[in-house]
Amino acid sequence: MTIDHIVFDIGKVLIHYDPNIPFSRIIPDAEERRWFFENVCTHDWNVEQDRGREWPVAEAELIAQYPEREAQIRAFRKHWHEMVPHAYEGSVAILESLIDAGRDVTMLTNFAADTFRHARELFPFLNRPRGVTVSGEIFLIKPDVEIYRLHAKNFGLDPARTIFIDDSAANVEGAKAAGWQAVQFIDAERLRADLAAFGITV
Repeated sequence: MTIDHIVFDIGKVLIHYDPNIPFSRIIPDAEERRWFFENVCTHDWNVEQDRGREWPVAEAELIAQYPEREAQIRAFRKHWHEMVPHAYEGSVAILESLIDAGRDVTMLTNFAADTFRHARELFPFLNRPRGVTVSGEIFLIKPDVEIYRLHAKNFGLDPARTIFIDDSAANVEGAKAAGWQAVQFIDAERLRADLAAFGITV
C-alpha cells in the first residue's frame, strides 16, 4: 500500500517531556516527589488538560483537596516550559526532510491548548507541517478512535494510505483501529527503518 500521508505525534517523538526536571528543584526529596506525582499532580489529572479542561479549573480542584500543596500545584503550569527542554534532533530531521521532499505531513497530539501554543513558540519547526490536531482544542484524546477519524476528515486523509508515528503503544493501536498504518516511535534510527519498510526513504 502506498503511503500518501504521514502523521507525527509530538511529545516524546519530536520534543522531550519530563515534569521531573523542574520538580527536582521544587520538591528535592525523591520520595516526596514520587508521592506528589502519584497522588496530586497525577498523570490522569494532567490528561484532563489534554482533553480540554482549563488550567485554573484543574488547579482549583487540586488545591481544594491539598491546600497545603497550593504552590507546588500551581508550579506545574508555571514551570511547564522547563518540562520540554529540547527537541529530538534525529526525528525532527526526519520530519523536515519529509516536508522538504514534498510529502504530506501533519501532526496529531495530546496536548493542552495553551501549552501547545507555547510549544510552537519554543519549537518553530512545529509550524512547518500542513496542520495539527490538538486534543485540548477539540476535547478528544488519543487513543479514542474518534480523534483519528476527525483528523483524517479534517485533513482529507485516506486512512489506509496514512502512517502514524507515536511513542505510545496504545495510541498506535488506536490509529490502527481507525484503519491507519502506524508504528511505535523508539528512536530516529528505528523510525527511518520503519518508514523504509513502507517505501518512504528519508
